[in-house]
Amino acid sequence: MDDFIAARSQMALSLGFHIVFSCIGMVMPFFMAVAHYKWLKTKNIVYRNVTKAWSKGVAIFFATGAVSGTVLSFELGLLWPEFMKHAGPIFGMPFSLEGTAFFIEAIALGFFLYGWNRFNPWFHWFTGVVVGISGLASGILVVAANAWMNSPAGFDYVNGQYLNVDPIKAMFNDAWFSQALHMSIAAFVATGFAVAGVHALMILRGQNVEFHRKAFRIAAIFGTVAAVLQPLSGDISAKDVAKRQPAKFAAMEAHFHTEKPAAFTLGGIPDEKNKTVDYAIRIPYLLSFLANGDFHSEVTGLDKIPKEDQPPVAIVHYAFQIMIGLGVAMMLIAFIYFTAIWKKKEWLNTKWLLKLFVIATPMGFIAVEAGWTVTEVGRQPWIIHGVMRTADAVTPMPGIAYSFYIFTAVYISLAFIVSFMLYRQIRMVGKVYDVADNNEKTH
Repeated sequence: MDDFIAARSQMALSLGFHIVFSCIGMVMPFFMAVAHYKWLKTKNIVYRNVTKAWSKGVAIFFATGAVSGTVLSFELGLLWPEFMKHAGPIFGMPFSLEGTAFFIEAIALGFFLYGWNRFNPWFHWFTGVVVGISGLASGILVVAANAWMNSPAGFDYVNGQYLNVDPIKAMFNDAWFSQALHMSIAAFVATGFAVAGVHALMILRGQNVEFHRKAFRIAAIFGTVAAVLQPLSGDISAKDVAKRQPAKFAAMEAHFHTEKPAAFTLGGIPDEKNKTVDYAIRIPYLLSFLANGDFHSEVTGLDKIPKEDQPPVAIVHYAFQIMIGLGVAMMLIAFIYFTAIWKKKEWLNTKWLLKLFVIATPMGFIAVEAGWTVTEVGRQPWIIHGVMRTADAVTPMPGIAYSFYIFTAVYISLAFIVSFMLYRQIRMVGKVYDVADNNEKTH
């Protein structure tokens, strides 16, 4: 394997795993906090059990997220030394603040896990809220650093030198808000549907139904509300990308030719040689509106982008279509669920509704991976958009391919271990808390 390809593959693999752990670590504490709040207000023991069960999941993903995040920090220096040499002093602030947020999250999680019956109940609940807030802040800060790569700011680039560095302006670059908003909502969608899907499956199997129904409802409400909000953040992101990175926007849509007005391409197979998209559905005027908020505006095509500056169209287009398709599917499930809550309460006890959530269990995380592919691959061939090419930032050290194989084995092993731990936790949860409930009632 070519060292350049190996370095990119290793980074992609690491990010692909870490983003799942990060999303769950950002969102699950809020689920936990809601269940805990309901326990404190209602004294319904089932909510306490849900809180304790979810807190164990939060601990598992906090640990694995810490490991995968540490690996990523080392990889930035080892695989991309030229990039870190110049970029580190500019966008180091969000990384240092992320470390602070992580430190606060670790302390708060320790207080929460070991604070049962030791702290004031409401202070104990507050420590769980702090876990969620610091985890969310940590994710936003990392995304701000990534946004800087898409929209470099806070320095002057003169004759190959990075001068007049302003870390505040670098952190709050033009892309940070749209990316942070889109990623944060995506984390709630993915985690909400995944957790709701697992509990829906347990309900269908008839295992500790009351426990899983309460857990399902909390997760489902978070996931469905976020799914309805996500298209709004997607529209903000699309307009931002169209303005700052026309090559990425054109690749997302496989938009080979500049048009005024431009049609939205739904599906299709890009033919980069003939500059066409086969078997696609074209919706007139829609792309112009998505790009500029004007149905009759011009949208830049790949024909205006130098060949050497174009990203791989097929990968970006397919990833974008997967993200959009799954997002729409989850939004439709959300509308069905809202209808069940407000108008058709009898649907809430039907198997077909629960099966919809079971089917949707992996959708959110597949969409997150696809969206991250759009963000990263769509920026190519730049590692810092318009400033530094990816090929110029990679390490000159030979033998990176062996490192890639080792890390692949490590991450696959980690995935199996985490999956086993979660499976065991889900299998045990019903039995453990059934016993706990009985003991509580006895006393």
